[in-house]
Amino acid sequence: MSGWRLLLTRPAEECDALAAALAEVNVHSASLPLLAIEPLAETAEQRATMLELHRYCAVVVVSKPAARLGLELLARHRPQPPAGQAWFSVGAATGMILKSYGLDVSWPAAGDDSEALLALPRLAEALDVPAPRVLLLRGEGGRELIAETLRQRGAQVESLALYRRYLPKYPSGMLVERLRSERLNAVVVSSGQGLQSLHELAGPDWPALCELTLFVPSPRVAEMAATLGSKIIVDCRGAGAAALLAALREYPEPAS
Repeated sequence: MSGWRLLLTRPAEECDALAAALAEVNVHSASLPLLAIEPLAETAEQRATMLELHRYCAVVVVSKPAARLGLELLARHRPQPPAGQAWFSVGAATGMILKSYGLDVSWPAAGDDSEALLALPRLAEALDVPAPRVLLLRGEGGRELIAETLRQRGAQVESLALYRRYLPKYPSGMLVERLRSERLNAVVVSSGQGLQSLHELAGPDWPALCELTLFVPSPRVAEMAATLGSKIIVDCRGAGAAALLAALREYPEPAS
């Protein structure tokens, strides 16, 4: 895998962890975070939701920031969550944060994306109650597929936004300059919003990026990338380091 030279675009802390995992297998990477996290100010709605958490047959947490901020909110207003309540996470990393708090959490064994979560048998079991209600902890504007699918299955879904993601400010042309100066041959995005930020930052240089291999976390983001014109798209079927490493092993390295 040493032929790969990757641009990582996750939030800074996650870029650091992923870069360390890649370095262990001699994969060069450079980081340019395209998503920054800003917690939202606590609201009366957030407080009321935590106090009435028992109303929900399932709580779905879509990301690590949502897990951390959700647990902080829970600790402030309801230190003891309802006994036996089913919690779900999109991926293992998010799930482990919830598990460390003592929650009964499930996540997909393979594929840390919305589709894999929705296929969990335990989620279907949790919804098998009269008038099921589900709480979705997420960032602003994220993971509509989960909410829409659960509503189609007959659940009442309420979303609680805990943070917003935004594109940090970078000088014009910095993206292409980083790609050229470090001789990078692939880009990794971890979400649809990350892809949109990449497209926005690239601006008129986007056609040049379309020539590079693009690693994405799900079929949904792969479809978005294809619509934007990316030519070489690899679906990792997950946003975690393990999913990316598996894709790097399976996909042929670019010619040097």
